[in-house]
Amino acid sequence: MSHIRRTAIKGLKIGDTFSVSRRFTEQDVVRFAEISRVYYLVHCDERFAKVKNFDNRICHGLLVASLVTEIGGQIGWLASGMTFKFKKPVYVGDTIKCDFIITDIHEIGRAKAEAVFTNDSGITVLEGVITGILPGVQEKQVMKDVLDEGDPARKVPP
Repeated sequence: MSHIRRTAIKGLKIGDTFSVSRRFTEQDVVRFAEISRVYYLVHCDERFAKVKNFDNRICHGLLVASLVTEIGGQIGWLASGMTFKFKKPVYVGDTIKCDFIITDIHEIGRAKAEAVFTNDSGITVLEGVITGILPGVQEKQVMKDVLDEGDPARKVPP
């Protein structure tokens, strides 16, 4: 992850692309339900999911979409808007890759990015458009200092 933060410290530009992936576990779904208080049965009960024509229980869409926040947090992107299109289900045990591509940067530090989420079969399961504010000079300096100190939030050694 530190390579993502180092790129941001140097300065972000249109076309910069960042990728992360994650396998979504049973524990992830349970914890997200507890935090969000979303106990929709399609996430919690196999019988209900099958009645809804899914192969099994599915992960919460916003849990999967949260991969963009992993990237955003590393690059110091302060989100101001997110729009998602949920295209295919993500099942417990699926590994999802998120490609985050900066598509527009304005002079005042506002930016836009597209996010494409794919499963192990290369099928797009989710698409997103994210707007936000890029880190300024002072923020990038603090990001550098934190990284140099070992970034305790990410358990990255100095």
